[in-house]
Amino acid sequence: MQARCPALFISAMASGQGKTTVTAALARYHRNQGRKVRVFKTGPDYLDPQILQIASGAPVEPLDLWMAGEEYCRDQLYRAAREADLILIEGAMGLLDGEPSSADLAARFNLPVAVVINAKGMAQTTAAVAYGLANYRRDFQCVGIIANALGSERHLSLIAESLPSQVPLLAGIFRDDAIALPERHLGLVQPYEQQGLEQRLDQAAAAIAHTPLANLPATATFKPALLPAVRPMLAGARIAVARDAAFSFIYAANLRLLQEMGAEVLFFSPLEDSEPPPADALWLPGGYPELHAERLSANQAMKAALKRFFMDGRPMLAECGGMLYAQETLTDQQDRIFAMAGLIPGAGEMRAKRGCQGMQTAPLPEGDVRAHAHHHSRSHGTLPPIAYGRRQRHPAPGEVIVRSKGLTATYLHLFFPSNPGAVANLFRPGPTEV
Repeated sequence: MQARCPALFISAMASGQGKTTVTAALARYHRNQGRKVRVFKTGPDYLDPQILQIASGAPVEPLDLWMAGEEYCRDQLYRAAREADLILIEGAMGLLDGEPSSADLAARFNLPVAVVINAKGMAQTTAAVAYGLANYRRDFQCVGIIANALGSERHLSLIAESLPSQVPLLAGIFRDDAIALPERHLGLVQPYEQQGLEQRLDQAAAAIAHTPLANLPATATFKPALLPAVRPMLAGARIAVARDAAFSFIYAANLRLLQEMGAEVLFFSPLEDSEPPPADALWLPGGYPELHAERLSANQAMKAALKRFFMDGRPMLAECGGMLYAQETLTDQQDRIFAMAGLIPGAGEMRAKRGCQGMQTAPLPEGDVRAHAHHHSRSHGTLPPIAYGRRQRHPAPGEVIVRSKGLTATYLHLFFPSNPGAVANLFRPGPTEV
């Protein structure tokens, strides 16, 4: 049985155009009108969804044809359409960037697209860019543009007058520090670190209140997916998950899958607690350990408890920031060196320039799991790898994957629903039926 719901895909000409601000403004505006809004984010991202969740009042899930698969994306959209009054999808990078791109996702599910263009430093040229993006491909519908970072009413009118009729102006948003979202390395600053975020979101919503974006977009039709039922492969397992200011890069889909497979998920804080809860397995996800390295280093009780867990040989997964914490030392952005948990050899250090990023497959002994990398650090003196990540479209070896006792450590962030059987095997000792 099909489901129908108004939907809009928010894309852009490039990164840094203001997609998240616009998507958050839309979510907050329609939420303020009493509508139930569901928001999705294209591709791997932990930071934008945190902002969008605050704006919409509902969890934000990733949609990515490569990382999650077409049927997973179809299932998420169908479920949302059955309960929501509006579906918003924020794209990644530019509309046509990547394989698959935001345009591919929009075309696959027949989603209308609005393109955000930062018009600072140009006027009529905005129309040429808009026309090119709308007409470069014919398999999706561009319903208009949102001109961002405008300097004046005259700037707005120059753009509006130059646009072709088939690419209308949906909104013009003026430059305003009061609605800008603060950034740092890796992306946006997390909501709990910001002051006045609610006010920013309400002001952003007010900026579109008298534009066509205040109206609900066209209704889209969504079909149910053909996904296999999740089996209870982790029935009775207790999995401790680090979650605090230092470790917050966690997909809700990953937690949900662990629970659907029968696991009990127990959260703990390496910053605040003295030990993790009693558990059969443990997950140290990514985050910002470099911002909290001094406190992590000083929590000797937690480090000792993790060392006992490790020495017992119980399953552990350490991803990116979690791997930095599992190693011996971490050098922060001020070149200060702190002792970490010391579960495995290795010295992590932050870098001023970007590290690796992009989609990769993690070829674990338990099976291939889709994943991605995004970090501004590097590690030295680590264990010999048991495997390297396979890049999506490049033959060079990807991120190293190391294993010691029950610990698997890598810079890769795994998307668990891409291979539930492999994840079940990863989090429990001994063979698991797949």
